[in-house]
Amino acid sequence: MSDARLKFDVVSRCPDTKARAGILKTAHSIIETPVFMPVGTHAVVRSQRFDEIEGLGARMLLANTYHLLLRPGPEVFERFGGYHGLTKWPHSVLTDSGGFQIFCLASDREMTESGAIFRSYVDNKKILLTPEKSIDTQLAINSDIMMVLDYCVPSTSTRELSQYAIDVTARWAKRSYERRGEHSNALFGIIQGACFEGLRRESAARITEIPFEGFAIGGLAVGETIAERQDMTELTASLLPHDKPRYLMGVGTPVDLLDAIYRGVDMFDCILPTAMAQQGVVFTSVGKKDLRRGAYRFSDDAIDVNCSCVTCKTYPIAYLHHLLKVKDLMAWQLCGVHNIHFYLELMRSARAAIVAGDYQDFYHARRSVLGQNCLPLKKNPLNSTMSHGLIHA
Repeated sequence: MSDARLKFDVVSRCPDTKARAGILKTAHSIIETPVFMPVGTHAVVRSQRFDEIEGLGARMLLANTYHLLLRPGPEVFERFGGYHGLTKWPHSVLTDSGGFQIFCLASDREMTESGAIFRSYVDNKKILLTPEKSIDTQLAINSDIMMVLDYCVPSTSTRELSQYAIDVTARWAKRSYERRGEHSNALFGIIQGACFEGLRRESAARITEIPFEGFAIGGLAVGETIAERQDMTELTASLLPHDKPRYLMGVGTPVDLLDAIYRGVDMFDCILPTAMAQQGVVFTSVGKKDLRRGAYRFSDDAIDVNCSCVTCKTYPIAYLHHLLKVKDLMAWQLCGVHNIHFYLELMRSARAAIVAGDYQDFYHARRSVLGQNCLPLKKNPLNSTMSHGLIHA
């Protein structure tokens, strides 16, 4: 167990893989791991109400320091006593430090030893985001888990740039830790190193010297191949303490999550459930479906016959198809409910398989179908006896 800021216990390990099930305790929640955190970048999970997210079983959300620094600003969070006071979300919150957003601003920011200089998209003013400013903002947000500011580079970067990035990340990690001081918020360090094994080892050694409450694997899903991502995830996870939570940042698809659980990761976040929902793409037990396809116009099926979410229990695909065609926001909301439920249920099922000792079988069975795209069989709407089966493409 860690100190009072955060407690983590591994309660079960799969004998045939590195998958593990744990219990994570913060000031606001008891969270079973593996866990997926819906992304609420701007202090809202897009198209979703917090009571709906809570009803789906989510107990931790992710918010972003970079965006919340710009709007509404730390002074607003201080006025309301932090994220929980402003939003009334009753459970845990993890805040990213802004490092990934700095990475995304590669053509419009300046990196210095002090921090990153960029222009605000709100008022065009120049802002210097330092490790200290990031921590101060996260303390104003009062998140349960804060992240250090790191220097993220493309996973395809040169060794020279990747070495520089882990050097800066290590120095910023120490500054972040010192800035946190005696505050009760937990703080995670971040491992960088692109796809260089030696640099990943060096970064892990330097970051784990600092007594953070948990550790994150950063710098992946930014240009590398799937095989490289799997290798770097497995290597980095193996270098992290066994008694602290491991978080793979910004990854990814359902298959990505299963791959990382197999390699010993506990925590995940990704925008895909709501981002894909906005496009009418939903995840199901037999693969992905694009509900914008004309073949769904007359479908009276649920999105997924194996799903118990309110969308699947209530609405036929034909109605969702219609909402998407008329660009009504309710389509985004209903598809988003389904996708978030799917991700959370996948984590619950994975955990159950770990506890039962058969995650390896579960992994191979689920992985073989989740990456597929499902197309509806063509139906004659005048023939009600037509099969409702699916084909895979």
